[in-house]
Amino acid sequence: MRPLTFDNRFVRELPGDTDNVKLSRQVYDALWSSVTPTPVADPRLLAYSPEVAALLGWQAEDMNDPRIAQIFGGNALLEGMQPYAACYGGHQFGGWAGQLGDGRAISLGESVNAAGQRWELQLKGAGQTPYSRRADGRAVLRSSVREFLCSEAMFHLGIPTTRALSLVMTGDKVMRDMLYDGNPALEPGAIVCRVAPSFIRFGNFELPAQRGDLGLLAQLVDFTIARDYPELQGDTASKRAQWFVEVCRRTAIMIAHWMRVGFVHGVMNTDNMSILGLTIDYGPYGWLEDYDPMWTPNTTDEHGKRYTYGQQPYIGHWNLARLSDALMPLIKDSSILQAGLQAYADTYTETFGEMLAAKFGIVTLSDADAPWINQAFELLHKSEVDMTLFFRELAEIELERPDLAVLNSAFYRPELFAQQRGTWEAWLQLYVARLQQDGLSDQTRRTRMNAVNPRFVLRNYLAQQAIDAATEGDNSQILALLDALRHPYDEQTAYAHFAEKRPEWARHKAGCSMLSCSS
Repeated sequence: MRPLTFDNRFVRELPGDTDNVKLSRQVYDALWSSVTPTPVADPRLLAYSPEVAALLGWQAEDMNDPRIAQIFGGNALLEGMQPYAACYGGHQFGGWAGQLGDGRAISLGESVNAAGQRWELQLKGAGQTPYSRRADGRAVLRSSVREFLCSEAMFHLGIPTTRALSLVMTGDKVMRDMLYDGNPALEPGAIVCRVAPSFIRFGNFELPAQRGDLGLLAQLVDFTIARDYPELQGDTASKRAQWFVEVCRRTAIMIAHWMRVGFVHGVMNTDNMSILGLTIDYGPYGWLEDYDPMWTPNTTDEHGKRYTYGQQPYIGHWNLARLSDALMPLIKDSSILQAGLQAYADTYTETFGEMLAAKFGIVTLSDADAPWINQAFELLHKSEVDMTLFFRELAEIELERPDLAVLNSAFYRPELFAQQRGTWEAWLQLYVARLQQDGLSDQTRRTRMNAVNPRFVLRNYLAQQAIDAATEGDNSQILALLDALRHPYDEQTAYAHFAEKRPEWARHKAGCSMLSCSS
């Protein structure tokens, strides 16, 4: 197995915890705690991403080395690894939650590949840390499969995201109350190795700010700029101002992409927001199937509906405002912070506008397009239409012979379509008239639309089927899904069954619709 080169700047340049006890506790004057993964009984590699392995400099023979399961199951370390858990806080569901930290994530180190790219390796579910609070620091198979598959699915959709290198079963059982109904049960344990240039979150900055530790806050801000934003130039004050604007801009682009494909994160707490504008922490997420802007996949959010699909752009702004609050003691000039928040709003509006135009197959979006686009989304909701299938099939409309039947596969309830048929017919005429203004051929428009409207997304019921099979010892569905999701915009005949709309049996089945944070 080829060795990796580690340059662990986070632990080398930032202050760490002087107490090496794993016991749950408050950690002060430090940004990380040294902690080693807790060994597991029988680690076994279930799946890995060849693309992520290649980023590290590894090939198939490296990943098939028996030592891989030991390392990424938490039983061994490579030379140069310096495992730690990060200390941070966060706002959860709108309220300040205090110290949180890596309660079940342990970073192994920062690997630098031959191209000079920095990739932090992090095990999720590798055992207790000082931030585990009352938990065991473990993760179960169902949540680990979902994180592994979704990380890679999002990357191949073109969405900024953390990556996933490996999925390892531990051979241990983990007690979890999946439905929070007072019926905990033992489930198979698993560990995902997550990979990103950085796992620093908004909450890393919030905690020292809330505690009034401005020296620690300044150290972290300037470290983050130097390591993760080296392109920023100028004196310290200038770089800090530029940095906040860039964080806001990247966050806007990420959320616009979520909205483009119908992804719902489900738990947009500030401790789950990456300072690099990457999608991070795949928990109770989901994709819109029947279009509903007020849908949340998170059972904890079912009544408050804070993190629904339609709320995501606003929550992104709210979270950035909390980051700006944390940075105010350093940046001081509120106009600079306001400029960043405005950059978020402007970038989101522009980016999502361009994406909407691409989704509908028009060249440029204008204010005149708002009525028919708004009506389209109203009809999608009223008629219970599958968002992914609708936009994919919409590309098949022919301008000379427009036919609503092209969209039939996207409707969950034909009787609702029948009730709205006249409105749909009228809308189709408006849509075709608008397309004719651009003068694109059917083939050109179809190619453009299919480049942004995926055929394949990780529907919750597909993930659950793969989890059920893996629980019985069969990882073939995980591998098949991983393969299909590598090419989400292509027509893949062999995987056509992965592109079908959610079956009726999955509408309310646990794991196939809404999910809890339990993992």
